[in-house]
Amino acid sequence: MTGPAGDTTAPAVFDLIRRHLSPGLALTGSFAGRGAVEASADGCRVTLSDGRTALDFGSYAVTLLGHRHPAVVAAVGDQLGRMPVSTRSLASPVTAHAAAALAGYLGGRLPKVCFGLNGSDAVEIAVKLARVATGRGRVVAVRGGFHGKSLGALALTHSPLYRAGLRGAVVDVVHVRPDDAGAVAREAARGEVAAVVFEPVQGESGARELPVEVLRRWCADAARAGAFAIADEIQCGLRRCGERSVALAEGLPVDAVLFGKPLGGGVMPLSAVVCSEELYAPLAADPFLHSATFAGHPLSCAALPAALGAIEELAGHGRVLAAALDAELEGLRRRHPGLVTAVRGRGLLRGLDFAEARAAGGVVMELAGSGLLVSPCLGRPTTVRLLPPLVASEADVAEAAALLDAALTAVGRRRTAGEATA
Repeated sequence: MTGPAGDTTAPAVFDLIRRHLSPGLALTGSFAGRGAVEASADGCRVTLSDGRTALDFGSYAVTLLGHRHPAVVAAVGDQLGRMPVSTRSLASPVTAHAAAALAGYLGGRLPKVCFGLNGSDAVEIAVKLARVATGRGRVVAVRGGFHGKSLGALALTHSPLYRAGLRGAVVDVVHVRPDDAGAVAREAARGEVAAVVFEPVQGESGARELPVEVLRRWCADAARAGAFAIADEIQCGLRRCGERSVALAEGLPVDAVLFGKPLGGGVMPLSAVVCSEELYAPLAADPFLHSATFAGHPLSCAALPAALGAIEELAGHGRVLAAALDAELEGLRRRHPGLVTAVRGRGLLRGLDFAEARAAGGVVMELAGSGLLVSPCLGRPTTVRLLPPLVASEADVAEAAALLDAALTAVGRRRTAGEATA
């Protein structure tokens, strides 16, 4: 089988990955696809090179609208036919309208927007603005948080797994416990705090909701100290957890909300900082303080209004799906108490906690063969994430639950057999 990129047969693809990317990526990709590679996708289904299909409840939260949502594809195709890149010297109408659409989507409370291409970009921009605006260097982040792997964003990411081989970080960061309500006040008393950055629902830490009252106290204490409160909703925002913004829906007085992953509709890479006039002030004073060649890319920005419109059309259905998913996962927890210790998360960002990492890995292995894509938590290997798209049906949720049930049963039997022979 050949295509525009050349030979797309699985052996040829894995050979190229081994030679030009990473042998480890080839190994994990071969494992996930049982020797096949992704070939095409539509909605919540992915077709593999060997003809099998997989139900996509993974993709690390990017495909909130599934694959190739027609409204987003049409918007990007229209822009592609007119002007696919920006001159960066002339003003871009599509970027301007995208910024206005995103600010309006949050009700205008945070009127300023700065675009990036991925979540790390948004984190880096927000922290950079906070440090310049305050003239301070320290940032308060949360244990269990994940904010990206670029060098600055990596400083905020809590897990040491991602910092192996790096002796220091560009940003001076202190990580506090998620249940420590007085942490920001204490750190601010030490001086030099520019911002507190948190995920209202931590994705990589196993779909863990942070206590709202703690976050409320942190925001208030940050404001009193002249620091900024930044909500990283790159994974949990845009209706993934039911609300346009989890922080704003909870009434948290944040200075910025960070979006990414599904912001480009699952078609284009796009992220954004949506923030207050105060946080944006350094860029208002000097628009070239931060820039990137492809920030505000016309194709990505064309996708944004179409994606927001599609998300809102499906928001009610998302609540129905979330209720169905919650019922199915609670049923699995009750049927497999020796394996599943808890069900965590909110809306369509859910985590199954396992008694041990080996059991979680065994379930992922079983699902790889049965056709359900999920997202493991690299920093929390005892948890497996499920991230169904808004375009899924209740029947798709039931199918996913049945596949999980079978995988749990198989892993449970092997575990029992192992204990019996030990």
